[in-house]
Amino acid sequence: MRYRPIGTDPADPRLGRFVPDDWQHLERYPLTALAAKERPVRTPVVIGVNWYREFDDPEPDRKSGEMFIAKGGSVTAVRGGHCVCLEPGGTPDTDDSYGFYNQGAEGACVGFGWSRCMTLFNGAEYAARWLWDAAKKRDEWAETNPGDENGTSVRAAAEVLKELGHVEWQDEYADDDWRRRESYVPEVKQGIRAFRWARTVDEVHAALGNRRADELGAVPLLNSWGEKYPHRVWLPDEVLDRLIREEGEIAVPTDR
Repeated sequence: MRYRPIGTDPADPRLGRFVPDDWQHLERYPLTALAAKERPVRTPVVIGVNWYREFDDPEPDRKSGEMFIAKGGSVTAVRGGHCVCLEPGGTPDTDDSYGFYNQGAEGACVGFGWSRCMTLFNGAEYAARWLWDAAKKRDEWAETNPGDENGTSVRAAAEVLKELGHVEWQDEYADDDWRRRESYVPEVKQGIRAFRWARTVDEVHAALGNRRADELGAVPLLNSWGEKYPHRVWLPDEVLDRLIREEGEIAVPTDR
């Protein structure tokens, strides 16, 4: 399925986030509809954004010692759309999660980004490909279905987590295909209570409550590309601002 901002299929099959056909979810459920004291804090944030060529190759920053993407703020070609989880302050993402959440060559990033979020909330591991399947059944596109390699939207997966919950991982699931995943039974308590949509960099930082992010003027991105990609990379705020304005979806969930 074509990625609308570039008019072609994604350049990398792992880039499986699609831009929704309408923006009613952002209009109906903005984060700003909540009073400041009611907004989630120290919460993971799940983003669906354009993925630029420069993001493929993180580079070390000599001053901070951290790995950055697009450190200078310059980006060139969009390769597709991607979904990742941003790491909040408090308990950091673990090495176990880093190794576990590897989407391989599939366009399952939405399922993996949201599942990483749920692990940060609850500590359990989740069946990310089940969520990918369920979101494709829910989204607005006839072309996306369980068993194909197409992606889906961040919104669709959020709606699944709110209404159905999620499926805790079991080792026996390791070799299951989409047909076997159809038999999985989600638990509502493993999902989210609500989701809201951030529209500014400041709102993202406030939700994350990550002191290191505030110090660096960047947000920590947890990718799902396995151990060949760094565990944690930093995206400068100026680039995040651009991604938000380029039809980005920035979900701020509330756990159950």
